[in-house]
This record gives sequence, structure tokens and C-alpha cells, in this order.
Amino acid sequence: MIKFYYHPSPNPAKVALLLEETGLPYEVVPVDTRKGEQFTAEFRAINPNCKTPAIVDGEVTVFDSNAILLYLAEKTGQLLPPATPVARGELLSWLMFVATGIGPYSGQYVHFRHVAPEPKEYPQKRYQYEAERHWGILEQRLAGRRYMLGDTYTIVDIAVWGWARAVPFIFGDNAWAAHPSVKRLLDEINTRPAAARAEALKDRHTFKQEFDEETRRFMFPTLAASSTS
Repeated sequence: MIKFYYHPSPNPAKVALLLEETGLPYEVVPVDTRKGEQFTAEFRAINPNCKTPAIVDGEVTVFDSNAILLYLAEKTGQLLPPATPVARGELLSWLMFVATGIGPYSGQYVHFRHVAPEPKEYPQKRYQYEAERHWGILEQRLAGRRYMLGDTYTIVDIAVWGWARAVPFIFGDNAWAAHPSVKRLLDEINTRPAAARAEALKDRHTFKQEFDEETRRFMFPTLAASSTS
């Protein structure tokens, strides 16, 4: 059985959805990042980068959410586009676009908008611009097709779904006005029974909710250091 190292945040949510879509048996191993459990020796041996998600599938260990999506899709033969070079190129391109653009720029914008101390005008503007630019590219892509790769629901859509759930938190309450096609995709995936089961994982385990000094120390060590200097 697959061991799935999970915290309720965008990247683990992708893997949860794929596991539910494929029907693979798995065991959730909660990792409470607000308590610093990602830095234990046991978890560091699984993911040296100390981030969730990660999986252990027998002798195979995979970390980074999009790497896990690709691994599990290829393992099961599910949620992949047609087996053509053109489709494979699109799959890899858009999967990496989410991994290297959507996730990092959205996360950095959230950090500078909601967490970082002043002065933060320049970094906030920079990451806002890049986050909006990347989400704008997704909006353009989805404006002319049902799914990211056309008519086939794939792991690329699952990767987008993981972050699309957070768009109002990233950009504010009016965010969907600029991203109606992304919202359409999100709404469609949310109707899938697998999505409901993936979302329910966060309620089956207890995770720390407080954002206190302990949390700041574990999640934002540079921020914690600056507050005590």
C-alpha cells in the first residue's frame, strides 16, 4: 500500500485527488508543517527538501507533487493524454508550467501579501505581476478548450485544480472575474466524487490551525529570525 505524506495545502491536494481518481490503495501519514514535523529525521529521509507531499510505494520514494502525479499516472496508465509525441510534449510542458510557475509565484505572492513584514512594496508587486501573468496564461489556454490538453481530463488538470482552489486567497475576493475559464475547470472538477473525497482528507486528521511563533519558526525561519534580531 502506498504511504502518502500529507498536509492540507495545494500541492498535497493534487496527489490526494489523483489517488482517489485512480483507486489506488493508500495510507495517509499526516505531516503537520505548522509543528515542524517536516523536519524530523524520519521525514527528511523521505524528502530531503522537507516539504509535503511525498509517497513511498514499496521500494520507490517520490517527492514533489508533480513528479508524484506523473509517477502514479504512468504506474496506472490513467489520466494521461493519447500516447503520441505531440500529446506527450503538451503534457510535460504544462505540468512543468504549473510546477515552476503557478505554484512558486502564487506562493511567493501569498507570502508577501499576507505574511512578510514591511517594507514589502517591491517584492509584493513583483510576485503579484508574475502570479497574475502565469494565471493569465492558464486562463487563455482554457478559454478555448474544456481541459488543459483538450477534451481529455489529465494530471495537468489535477495540478491546476490543486492551486485553483486557492485563487481567492491569492488574489482576493474578486479574483474569479479575471479567470472565468479557470473557475469553470475548478467547478467541474469539484463535482467529481474523487474531489469530494480528496477534500475530506483534511477533516479526518487534526492539524494545527494557529499561526504563532512556533509556526513562524518552522515555516518561515528567516521571518522568525528577523523578528528576534
